[in-house]
Amino acid sequence: MSFSGKATYSADSDLPEIAEDVSDLVAINSPFETPLLDALGDPVRMARSTVHEWLEDALLANVSAISDSSISNGLTDTTFVVASSAVFRVGDQIQIDGKSEVMLVTAIDSDQDEITVVRGYGGSTAQAVVNAAVVRILGNAALEGDSAATARFTSRVRCTNYTQIFTSTVEISGSELAVRKVGVTDELDYQKQQRTRELLRDLENVVINGRAPVANPAGTSSVRRTMRGILASIQTHAFTPGSGGFPSGTTLSETQLNTALKNIWTEGNGRVDLIVVNGAQKRRINAFISPDRRYFGANDEAFKNAVSVYESDFGVCRVVMSRWVPNDAVLLLDSSRVDVLPLAGRSFQYKPLAITGDRTAGQVLGEYTLEFRNENAHGVVRGLV
Repeated sequence: MSFSGKATYSADSDLPEIAEDVSDLVAINSPFETPLLDALGDPVRMARSTVHEWLEDALLANVSAISDSSISNGLTDTTFVVASSAVFRVGDQIQIDGKSEVMLVTAIDSDQDEITVVRGYGGSTAQAVVNAAVVRILGNAALEGDSAATARFTSRVRCTNYTQIFTSTVEISGSELAVRKVGVTDELDYQKQQRTRELLRDLENVVINGRAPVANPAGTSSVRRTMRGILASIQTHAFTPGSGGFPSGTTLSETQLNTALKNIWTEGNGRVDLIVVNGAQKRRINAFISPDRRYFGANDEAFKNAVSVYESDFGVCRVVMSRWVPNDAVLLLDSSRVDVLPLAGRSFQYKPLAITGDRTAGQVLGEYTLEFRNENAHGVVRGLV
């Protein structure tokens, strides 16, 4: 063939024999990471039923509250109505939160939920008592040689969540399987991987935000069974800025974070070790160190502005950033009490479907539930910007 003088920029129309230059890589930019699931790690157990249950217990309460709007003189009153007289025993030393006075319980009227006390016990100074004040039991003093007290006990509580089925269908035509492709060795295998990534992404999202149906949560032929997620499970320590004594301000502050950690620590023996936030609240936590950022040397060109671990008096917490946490929320979790469990034999897997034509079909599926133990060991701050 004689020299034609054709330029390569005209190859599309004039030189069809030139092969296309297509990279062997398929670029994916959709978010599919699962930082919370990664932080929790694989569970060591499996769920054994679509209705997953576990037991929780607590020690006998040593805290109650004054529930007596008729208090006239908090310095001299010796009988108080309390939220629950069953908490107290004769011989209890008690103290009002924030007060130095110690009182001794001398009588209990369980019908009226009243306790009678000695004021200024042991030489302590009587201080004003107000309605709704928190009362703490220091300990009971038994009489020498006295008969055994009436036995008291707690009842274990059965907690429940439900498994949720995650599924996605894969279908490849015979022709698609046969043709040569660029960047993909096996189209069926590629589609399995893609659908699995999507389902893992959805699992993390549901673990955080999911809710169970109010009616028929176990599911029926017309009601889809869905798991209850972390946000829906936290009831005791759901903090909102400016309410219930929680520090005000819609921009997350270190004071708010420490107050939440303190309140959770006060009511339980758990330790929050995981702070899960979205990008906006992660920036707020990073800002905690802004006044103290320093370069470490003349040749240090790295400007660091990230907090990956937050250490306070109430524990050492990893800070994990998940896209699926709502913008206004900060999750405070004790990771030792959180497990994402597959139903036995139902971890994410591929199952071929019957061949009904010139195509190969199957589905990627898995069934999982959230075991969120001791919800009062965790917390959430909502209403942030």
